[in-house]
Amino acid sequence: MYIQRNAEQTVKKLAKMFGAVLVAGPRQVGKTTMLKNIVSDIKYITLDDPIIQASAVEESVTFFKDNPPPVFVDEIQRAPELFPQIKMMIDSSGKKGQFYICGSQQFRMMKNVTESLSGRLGIITLLGLSLREIYNMDFNVPFIPTDEYFEKKRGYTADISYNDVWDIIHRGGMPELCANPDFDWNMFYASYVRTYIERDVRELAHVGDEIKFMRFMTVIASRTGQLLNLASVANDVGISQPTAERWLSVLTASNIVYLLRPYSGNMTSRAVKTPKLYFLDTGLAAYLTKWNTPETLKNGAMAGAFFESFTVSEIIKSYYNAGVLDPPLYFYRDKDKKEIDIIIEENNTLYPLEIKKHADPKKKDTDNFDVLDKMQNVKRAPGGVICLYDNLVTLSGNDRVIPVKYL
Repeated sequence: MYIQRNAEQTVKKLAKMFGAVLVAGPRQVGKTTMLKNIVSDIKYITLDDPIIQASAVEESVTFFKDNPPPVFVDEIQRAPELFPQIKMMIDSSGKKGQFYICGSQQFRMMKNVTESLSGRLGIITLLGLSLREIYNMDFNVPFIPTDEYFEKKRGYTADISYNDVWDIIHRGGMPELCANPDFDWNMFYASYVRTYIERDVRELAHVGDEIKFMRFMTVIASRTGQLLNLASVANDVGISQPTAERWLSVLTASNIVYLLRPYSGNMTSRAVKTPKLYFLDTGLAAYLTKWNTPETLKNGAMAGAFFESFTVSEIIKSYYNAGVLDPPLYFYRDKDKKEIDIIIEENNTLYPLEIKKHADPKKKDTDNFDVLDKMQNVKRAPGGVICLYDNLVTLSGNDRVIPVKYL
């Protein structure tokens, strides 16, 4: 069963603007399936096939004579020799939408893209299914807590119960798991981690001790929603800090982990400069940290961190699916430990957001928004508390209670 992806609109738009379109993202989030659905009428080639890969590497000059565009090339990072050929063919023909490419190993792939296809390539990052996609909402507007956004989103909401939210947080956003409720969650993620380490990490990071890398992933997952402390992580895993930095760069490049930047404005002496770390697939994080059921997760010590990670991931997906490669998302924390979970910046305007797993938000949840009023050259706009309440209502002033179904 194919689940419609919000990013399809963006891929079609990019294909009209660029000679090539790249869909990047983690393994098994549906990159190939989505592109096959969009360009079902053109030739599909996967470089997972060793014979085709050998041809692409050894006969790159003639490869596209045998496979003329428009063409879809999967796992293109396996044949970087093709990138110069794609560049020459785009420059020669001037046509748009001639090459559709995707792959999971973004270290290698993005390096070749930057060197060869700058200005010729439209890029989109695809993550796991969003709430919008799980509930079949054809709505592709990036989340921002404005009247205009909520008016548009009002027609695209679903009744999502408290337990439904925790079921989704626990199961994660992998399309195969969502489309097949009978698939065993534990077996799926065990296979996912093994494949990721064997096919991506081993090659990219030259990891000698795969057991330690697995331990590293688990420790990172246990820190989701926290300020990044690599020294502490390295100590817990038993590796050097430079190794921890290198391994974390692999997780971020693979879109397993997202580092949320701190917002400092003109208060640099007060604001922390350390990013916050989020696992982008809460199902994978739950598997690694051994929260084996939705019930144990929602009642456990990490419930708040998982709900926050899920919310941040949903907001990120809304931007990625709309084609925004670098979402304008930040958090704020100062030396007095005043914190704002999310700040969205648009046109020198700051939209503050708190994330609470409970369903009874209070006015005090927005007290820290006042720190933004002290910043110069920016305007503090309405924000709100994203939580598990049922309805979109005013909390205080212009700040709202924002149910997760409005993300």
